[in-house]
Amino acid sequence: MLRSPRTEAPGTTDPAPADSSAPRATRRPGPRRPGPRRLARAAFVASALSLCLVAASAPPEQLGIGDRLFPNLGNPGYDVAAYDLEFTYPGSNDKPLRAVTTIDAWTTARLEHVNLDFAHGDVESVEVDGEPATYARAGEDLVVTPQRPLPEGSWMRITVRHTSDPMPPEDGEGGWVRTSDGLAMANQADAGHLVFPCNDHPSDKAMFTIRVTAPDGYTAVANGLPAGVDRARGSTTWTYRTQHPMATELTQVSIGRSSVLHREGPHGLPVRDVVPTADRKALEPWLAKTPGQISWMESKVGPYPFETYGLLMAGATTGFELETQTLSLFEKDLFTEPGYPAWYVESIMVHELAHQWFGDSVSPRTWSDLWLNEGHATWYEALYAEEKAGRTLEARMKAAYGASDRWRAAGGPPALPKGPEPGQKISIFRPVVYDGAALVLFALREVVGRPAFERLERAWVTEHHDGVASTADFTRLAERVSGRDLAAFFDAWLYGTKTPPMPGHPDWKSQTPTPAKPARETPADRRGRP
Repeated sequence: MLRSPRTEAPGTTDPAPADSSAPRATRRPGPRRPGPRRLARAAFVASALSLCLVAASAPPEQLGIGDRLFPNLGNPGYDVAAYDLEFTYPGSNDKPLRAVTTIDAWTTARLEHVNLDFAHGDVESVEVDGEPATYARAGEDLVVTPQRPLPEGSWMRITVRHTSDPMPPEDGEGGWVRTSDGLAMANQADAGHLVFPCNDHPSDKAMFTIRVTAPDGYTAVANGLPAGVDRARGSTTWTYRTQHPMATELTQVSIGRSSVLHREGPHGLPVRDVVPTADRKALEPWLAKTPGQISWMESKVGPYPFETYGLLMAGATTGFELETQTLSLFEKDLFTEPGYPAWYVESIMVHELAHQWFGDSVSPRTWSDLWLNEGHATWYEALYAEEKAGRTLEARMKAAYGASDRWRAAGGPPALPKGPEPGQKISIFRPVVYDGAALVLFALREVVGRPAFERLERAWVTEHHDGVASTADFTRLAERVSGRDLAAFFDAWLYGTKTPPMPGHPDWKSQTPTPAKPARETPADRRGRP
């Protein structure tokens, strides 16, 4: 995710980042035993497993896996292998969609009840392994009680028939995004369960099949590759299927009066973009840049990690751009507003593209590991701007260093961020996990040297491809690749309340935090407003 407006370094009025240098399928996935990465996740939730071993007569309760920032997200006792999502769009983006969610999973404990994250929609029925099951609400959980307990290590299939409401809850945000001609999704950080029942935590990735039925005249596109189109009685059903596991927060479904544009990326990679049909010609020059940007990223970190890529340019005001897997969500106005310099727009495109490696292919084990996503995406955003537009990386990092103590005071250290503000769950996306985290990477490169740093980046996305990883995983790998003891370095840079001295730059100074003053308004500030 890249929030808009961006937080800028002191003295900048540029809308850019701080830089003082100027066919319908019917077969569902079969049983698949958890691999080593999934077993590792089981260890992460082991402390919470006892919560689900409650008596059948106990009242339903909301559970979670104990994430520090979102303690009620995720659920213990099972590991999802696959989701099958079916949505029927009524032709109006202010009315609920009819939906069916089917979840295939392995149990990792004996379960009397199965908790699903689901907070915004009506439930019509629930089945477990083809048999009717009872269900109840508990907070933001849907608590399902099968007819008989599920033993540990068993395969289960849960089918929920429900509605999916595009109108936001009074006390929530995210999920469906209403566009000028339909809908899109923005589920980060914890809004997937506002759209469909799920295990809504990035540590439990799964395969997805997504089917969308809409009236004629609409086009539906989702994550992954197309797997069939059925037309019947005035409506069309599109099926898409991922070829790599995906976190719930990265799910994307676009429904609109859209055009899907196709081109070829590196090594024959299919690139498809989704744009409002009326804006197709105006947006094409920007879309044509994507294959070259993919090649540039591959030159830095290795092969693109997924089966396809593209941009979804939505007629909506979201306040951010979002790296939904294989189909990144952008506000259309980013590309049509004349106030944005071309280099800035291109660097934002690269930010979301970089997330396909950092955050999507390698997903955070907990939300406190968010700095690994946003810090890396910001790093490559800035590096691209340096190489393509002369916007010096070192100057941007020096400006970030000047603001770093203020960012840490407001948002916490990069790897120990403060929790979200009440009612503003995306408020965890603060400057400290963007330029503040990129600053950590800059300092690391200064310490270990450019060759070791570049080896580390490639090793990170290779060794954790299609998996989840933590800050501890990154620090261990950095020590292994560099051959150095970096414990003191990472302790200070990732967890310190004050920014450590910048290696090799003793003249860099961080400003003492002071009460915030109103900033000068920029085009970027205006862009994020309703």
